[in-house]
Amino acid sequence: MSSGPEEEPVSVLQRFEKRLEGLVEGAFAKVFKGVVHPVEILNAMQREAEAHKAILAGGRTLVPNRYVIDLSPYDHSRLAPYAAALAQELAQSQAEFIGEQAWTVYGDVIVEIERGEGLDTGMFRVTAEVYTGGDVAPVSAPGYDQGGYDQGGYDQGPPAYPAYDQGGGYGPPPGHGGGRNVRLVSGDGRTYPLQMGSTVIGRGDQANLRLPDVGISRRHARLDFDGGQVVLTDLGSTNGTMVNGQRVSAVALNPGDMIQLGTTTLTFRVDG
Repeated sequence: MSSGPEEEPVSVLQRFEKRLEGLVEGAFAKVFKGVVHPVEILNAMQREAEAHKAILAGGRTLVPNRYVIDLSPYDHSRLAPYAAALAQELAQSQAEFIGEQAWTVYGDVIVEIERGEGLDTGMFRVTAEVYTGGDVAPVSAPGYDQGGYDQGGYDQGPPAYPAYDQGGGYGPPPGHGGGRNVRLVSGDGRTYPLQMGSTVIGRGDQANLRLPDVGISRRHARLDFDGGQVVLTDLGSTNGTMVNGQRVSAVALNPGDMIQLGTTTLTFRVDG
């Protein structure tokens, strides 16, 4: 009986499933009953890496490090509360898979989960690309991407967060308002005003708010400001995002909250 490389993806999948079980205490099982399942997504990501290998000088094999997952509107709305946590688990499992194959990537493995208009429930689309920190080289996903993927279609405008805005009495926190001065202040006193819409924090060229901190991923976290509240979402960063000392996946910020990314601390301020 040989234990060839074909068994390695199974072990990654098994570990991924195990981590999913403990992630939200069975919530995933309910969320994904009858709709797309995360293991199917990870399988597709592994196939994408396999399909788009490139041989570099010295014989190393380069594979995509950035994966955008489009879910149907229905699946995306059900998944929204868990999207950041799932993206982080998918990124970790894909990094393990790539490591086991002894393949090479540029920088961090990045996974983004987006709303794919026109996809039927249970359908999803994976777009893989090699992201070098500057220009991107998009790679279409045969078999999933029928009709092309609109680059730049992500990170435009804040996504829906059903966990925050469906009933439940979650309104704009005190001190928030459309006419207020919402900003982040760093430990050394630098101020970063927040605009309406999405702001990506990271050290890469595609981040809107760039921070020169080696502990911060190229696309580390995203702030979504709708004029009433600001939601901070970790984008599957390597070292995680902390708010007031607690690691977070997605959280609505309150004035005075301390955000830590790498060795950088930012204080969330609301004036007016």
